[in-house]
Amino acid sequence: MTGRPLDRLLPPARTTTGFLLRLSRPRFWLYLAGPVIVGVAYAASSPSELFSPIAVALFVYFLLPANVFLYGVNDVFDADVDAENPKKSDREVRYRGERIVPALVVFAAAVGIAFVPLLPPIGAVAMGGFLALSVAYSAPPFRFKTVPFVDSLSNGLYVLPGVVAYAAVAGGAPPIGAVAGGWLWTMGMHTFSAIPDIDPDRAAGIRTTATVLGERRTYGYCAGCWLGAAILFGVVHPLFAVVLAVYPVFGVWVARSSVDVGRAYWWFPAINGAVGMTLTLGGIWVMLYG
Repeated sequence: MTGRPLDRLLPPARTTTGFLLRLSRPRFWLYLAGPVIVGVAYAASSPSELFSPIAVALFVYFLLPANVFLYGVNDVFDADVDAENPKKSDREVRYRGERIVPALVVFAAAVGIAFVPLLPPIGAVAMGGFLALSVAYSAPPFRFKTVPFVDSLSNGLYVLPGVVAYAAVAGGAPPIGAVAGGWLWTMGMHTFSAIPDIDPDRAAGIRTTATVLGERRTYGYCAGCWLGAAILFGVVHPLFAVVLAVYPVFGVWVARSSVDVGRAYWWFPAINGAVGMTLTLGGIWVMLYG
């Protein structure tokens, strides 16, 4: 494990707490919790609803337990593949059969299920979809991550926390354009992240959208997903289109530049954080000033 700033903030990886926190991918915590914040910002009709008990509880759940669930399932069923994955010795940790991991995965799933009676129907469906896709992505018999294009499509699971949160606060479904646009955005994000793994995956016999398309066409696929996301979000509000346009522009720039895609991938937490903050502030502005 390297001495990067985030790693220095965490307990040592050799401790149980440090191991579990790294397994939950803290750099990506906001990939699940961020949509909750955005969903609540647009669902709330008053400032007090931003911090309602259900909104806060969902944020806490999707910040850590849901990440333990999602990545714990992934690491358990990828243990053989990850044995030679260099990322597991660098920015992440390698699962070696620690029994606490499956136990926490089951516990996190149970907590997610416990929210269902507190949610309106669309929120309950979204929570069920999140839990089901999180398992099906990595676990047999489906193992979507090894089915080209289905691997990309199934990553819409990252949008579902926002649907859950919006429904919990507003009592109904978010705009379909926002959900569809968010789904396309996650498809682009997922497939872009697979570009650095094209050669290792091919060597290991793993088929993904990126291995099928190859690097050049995968850039085009990602840019197309992100452009579609911007257009669909623009149907909801023009501001969304302007903000989301950063992604296809970024993808084209990386493809045409000398920047290593493996390095560019790690810039996304900062980019996504800035985009999410902009969208959230926009929602709060609309709530306060109409």
